[in-house]
Amino acid sequence: MSNTAIVVVAYNRKHSLIRLLKSISKANYNSKNIPLIISIDYAEDNQEVVDIANSFEWYNGTKKVIYQKINLGLRKHILKCGSYAVTYGSAIILEDDLFVSPNFFEYTLAALKFTNDKQYIAGISLYNHQFNVHSRSNFSPIIDGYDNWYFQFASSWGQAWTKNQWLLFITWYNNQGSLSPNTNLPANVIRWSDKSWLKYYIAYLVETDTYFLYPRASYTTNFSDIGTHIGKDTTTFQVPLAFGNNNEFRFSNLQESSSVYDVFFENKKLHSYLNVPIEQLIIDLYGQKKSTENYRYLLTDKILNYKIVKTFGRSLKPHDANIINSIKGKDFFLYDCKTTQTNPYKIDSYRKIIYNIKSLKGKEAKIVLFKKLREMQEKFFKKQ
Repeated sequence: MSNTAIVVVAYNRKHSLIRLLKSISKANYNSKNIPLIISIDYAEDNQEVVDIANSFEWYNGTKKVIYQKINLGLRKHILKCGSYAVTYGSAIILEDDLFVSPNFFEYTLAALKFTNDKQYIAGISLYNHQFNVHSRSNFSPIIDGYDNWYFQFASSWGQAWTKNQWLLFITWYNNQGSLSPNTNLPANVIRWSDKSWLKYYIAYLVETDTYFLYPRASYTTNFSDIGTHIGKDTTTFQVPLAFGNNNEFRFSNLQESSSVYDVFFENKKLHSYLNVPIEQLIIDLYGQKKSTENYRYLLTDKILNYKIVKTFGRSLKPHDANIINSIKGKDFFLYDCKTTQTNPYKIDSYRKIIYNIKSLKGKEAKIVLFKKLREMQEKFFKKQ
């Protein structure tokens, strides 16, 4: 993996590119033979971006700047850049609105080496999610003592592939048409723009029952600068970066990990704490799964009229820790869906909201509320 290529994907965001390249230049490297490729999609009046790429000095190997002759769009551009994993044996893909940890390269080399012979791993993330993009709520995986966790959700905010991982995906992708509605996929993923390559990779993970290996500490963070997918910049997806020196990583395999999550951000290992057969259980703590048919047991925060087998509180964080530790409360319910029974409880909406917020002062709350109302008003009048 010593010739793993770093591939920077750029378009027309010159300030974003400068920021990313600066963070790359300050990172730690164990070799002076690292290929750097800066691939710039075509755009009118894009000479400044090309000049920035050409003038960047790379002291750790060869540098190649590629300016696409036509506009590929984000999906085709990423897929073209992903093919460098075949050319070089492995590749790291970094879009221009990212910022990397000084240790991003060392972590990625270790992860690539670990995953190389594991068929259940279809890619490596450099980013660590702390936000559930489906439910728009906080998320963190269970800490189980390892430097990684598993997620059936591909990464687009810093990712790496071995040659084999990429070839398996692209072979599957070339046989696909458009994605159809599928209860095994979150509805919002299906609705993503046709410019999205990510939704295809997510569908691939679900269909093949494979995972991305995610880091416990994040080695990239996302500025969400205005661009193809982002209408205005936001700090929603900013996460703390790993700045400490760490040359040794302790990776878990899939079987021994307690931190394995499906495409809905649900912990797939919770069944072992519920004393019910895994094939008869559906876990829906975030309330995003639409189909619960063919399952006898359902774990959710929804108020439903089924027999309640057990209840749990919403106190520990992350919320699946409440199930693991059998925390008392009436926030999550394990239902036996074969038996109808009136549920006497009600959702405590205030408790649910506060669980996701550390603190919000009176004046701050008014500012947030006013801004949200104004955004809703703007959307309403645009539809008229």
